[in-house]
Amino acid sequence: MAGWNTKKKFWKDATVSETEAGFAVLLDGRGLKTPAKTPVVAPTKAIADAIAAEWDAQVDEIDPLSMPVTRWVNAALDKVALQHAEVADMLAEYGGTDLLCYRADNPQELAQRQAELWDPILDWAADTLDARLIPVQGVMFQTQDANTLERLRQRTHRFSNFELAAFHDLVSLSGSLILGFAAVEKLRPNEELWSLSRLDERWQEEQWGRDDEAHELAEIKKAAFLQAQKNFELCRV
Repeated sequence: MAGWNTKKKFWKDATVSETEAGFAVLLDGRGLKTPAKTPVVAPTKAIADAIAAEWDAQVDEIDPLSMPVTRWVNAALDKVALQHAEVADMLAEYGGTDLLCYRADNPQELAQRQAELWDPILDWAADTLDARLIPVQGVMFQTQDANTLERLRQRTHRFSNFELAAFHDLVSLSGSLILGFAAVEKLRPNEELWSLSRLDERWQEEQWGRDDEAHELAEIKKAAFLQAQKNFELCRV
């Protein structure tokens, strides 16, 4: 019952063992468990190997912040697996208020930049996801086509528990369901997709200068976004 019941390192070797259910992670031969005591069994060897590497890298005390793959797997097993439909519905709702659809009415320069950088992503979604979302000026809520939103919802529900846990971070961190899909489909380099989600903030920095505290928080979110895409990829290796 190796797991999170102590902060001190209590094992020597982290290994991976193939089972009927998937790939289990073992600490000195004992099965690793999540904080909720769920056995850590991954659907791919790549995921299990990444978890084992994180546990091997611990020195004296367990540092959860240095174990992003383990934390993602814990979320998939302890949270998403128990409420997959609810999580998928929650994420699909981002389509109705997608970041890429709400444009500035002024200044004109910002509105133009949004159109130049965001419209191609919406065009891609229309062509590839069969989901044409309509951009609007200002912050007033605009209802999107119900059939379009339903197609996006169905796509979201098709993700596995592990994929959905990673997709959750991509969407919630960027504020965009479409950018989340663009990330998992590798439409653009991940750094570029993250930059698209920060277009308004970058504009503000250009006008008024950088807020160091806000910038530091943005960098933390960026790292989490990039990690989430890597996690998603581990599901398909």
